[in-house]
Amino acid sequence: MITTRKLSNGVRVIMEDMPQVQSAAIGIWVKTGAVDETAEHAGISHFVEHMMFKGTPDRDARKIASDIDRIGGQMNAFTGKEATCYYVKSLSSSLYKAADVLTDMIEHALFDQNEMNRERKVIEEEIKMDEDAPDDLAHDKLIEDMFKDEPLGKSITGDHETLSTIDHGVMDQYVCDQYVRDAIVISAAGSFDPDELCSYFEHHFMNRGQSKPPRKKSESHYVPRYHFEKKEIQQTHICLGTKAITLEDPRSYAFQILSNAFGGGMSSRLFQNIREQKGLAYSVFSNMGTFSTDGYFEIYAGVAHDQLEKTVEGIHEELERLKSDPISQEELDSSREQMKSSYVFSQENPTARMVVNGKNKLLLDRVFLPDEVMEGYDKVTLDDVEEARKLIGDFSTYSASVVSGKDADVKALMAKYQQK
Repeated sequence: MITTRKLSNGVRVIMEDMPQVQSAAIGIWVKTGAVDETAEHAGISHFVEHMMFKGTPDRDARKIASDIDRIGGQMNAFTGKEATCYYVKSLSSSLYKAADVLTDMIEHALFDQNEMNRERKVIEEEIKMDEDAPDDLAHDKLIEDMFKDEPLGKSITGDHETLSTIDHGVMDQYVCDQYVRDAIVISAAGSFDPDELCSYFEHHFMNRGQSKPPRKKSESHYVPRYHFEKKEIQQTHICLGTKAITLEDPRSYAFQILSNAFGGGMSSRLFQNIREQKGLAYSVFSNMGTFSTDGYFEIYAGVAHDQLEKTVEGIHEELERLKSDPISQEELDSSREQMKSSYVFSQENPTARMVVNGKNKLLLDRVFLPDEVMEGYDKVTLDDVEEARKLIGDFSTYSASVVSGKDADVKALMAKYQQK
């Protein structure tokens, strides 16, 4: 059962009762991320996330960690394009001890300048780590190009230059502006008393502002772009992508089923062609990314350097095949059951439920009830899948990002098949 409330302090709470478990997960979601940053201070949302763990007047970084370890809890955080989440999972009996640590961090973080100087170096190492992961690099460059000159195209981590501009004063002001009560959602899932949880959070965050202006919508025209980066690696990493649907698009269920049938698993068309029949790749798949204002469809493959063109040709072949040989009823039914099973499995994980519920409440201010989700999958027809297919079937709309140890003219390669 999922319930929502708005507390007197303006903070929204979404709760999913899971009485069959003995644990609970609480996430404090804040509607701030890369899209809210200036170019000068790119990466500040992620920097703030790191600094929240570095100490308050009552707890230094070590005590924050030890207080959670002492109760056997698990705590972490993540920053995205549109939101930041701080969360903790613990036994239900220790839930409020865990919540005390989490709220202390969000309400009373010190942003000590010496700690900031140290953590800045840690983030720079994180950036290097990402750059050393060629599959992640290819993906990041694809998204950056697809959303070029848009807020969604901004880097989550920033870079050395932008991080160097962020000091205590800049960070404190950013938190003051962004961490306001109408931008905060508490998401909880597991075994707990809803009234008790709401009572606990009723008087928290009173040191935060009440509201902030709504985000401005960007107006831009998408055009395909192409990126190539050479690295001393043993494999070529390919990411192709085109614009797709938003987080709340009613075609979401059909699109998920299509994406899964096309490239979501071992029985998918993409896997069977590129890996099983042609033997070009160990890892090949498609997926979709959705935001509150936009979205994308992505295809990835990791292949030998000399198989780049054959792989692009194979991907083009499968996209074209979707037109002449549409997804069958058997494929639709199989993919539907896979998506439903994945959803049901997530229902058994308090942290997974906390994340899904919190994100939807924060970005869309709505709840997707389990019965609604299952019905959404069940209602998808072949006509719905075909309508979704039209969004991704035109190869000329695809951007491409390639990271390889061998030189390649990505634009020319894509043009070769975009003209077919």
